[in-house]
Amino acid sequence: MEKRSYAWFERRRRTKALDLAQEQITKALDTVTLLHQAIKNMSEAKEKEALQSIENLFKVEKEVDRLRTEVFKELSKGAALFAEYREDLMHLVKRLDTLADHVKDASRCVKMLADTQIPNELWDSAVYLTLKLTQCANTLRGSLEKLSINPTEAMQGAKKVEEIEHELDEEYLKTKTLFVKYSEKMNCGSMVIFDDLIEFIEHAADMCADTADYIVILGSRE
Repeated sequence: MEKRSYAWFERRRRTKALDLAQEQITKALDTVTLLHQAIKNMSEAKEKEALQSIENLFKVEKEVDRLRTEVFKELSKGAALFAEYREDLMHLVKRLDTLADHVKDASRCVKMLADTQIPNELWDSAVYLTLKLTQCANTLRGSLEKLSINPTEAMQGAKKVEEIEHELDEEYLKTKTLFVKYSEKMNCGSMVIFDDLIEFIEHAADMCADTADYIVILGSRE
């Protein structure tokens, strides 16, 4: 009887922690969407709208930090009951937090480029990169949402995340080659900042893929 009671408590604790993690990834996804909006607005010369999206992104990123702390608090309450699960979920939420950090860093680059002349083709490439990043984050969220109800589908979604990340990586390399094409039309400072921008986007996509790996691990434990 005691063993069955502990199992019930563990399941309740896992559900609560997973709910918080799902909320965290929703917020992390919001930062990706806001970054995409900001870059799209910049590509359309809508600087005011772009800067507003960036300010909204900063606020949401703080929520991601708060939720990470809440997940850790919740997991600590049941540490003795499901040590392996707790460790895996902690790794997952840390990666979600890092994902949001990379997105925030990318948005800072966009803000610094607000008063500079950037070739349209480069902005268009950045728009496409963040569109793929949004798809990556959306797929990741769907995978996490299915983790507690259909682990098999969750793991299939995680594999799809890796496929999208690969597509983004190919576009990232194509964007890099544009620096040679436009080297004489951009000042060095702008080029360095734009390079940082797409680097952070690529890092965010890598973090999506890393998070998906932990979804596969968690799904295999269900």
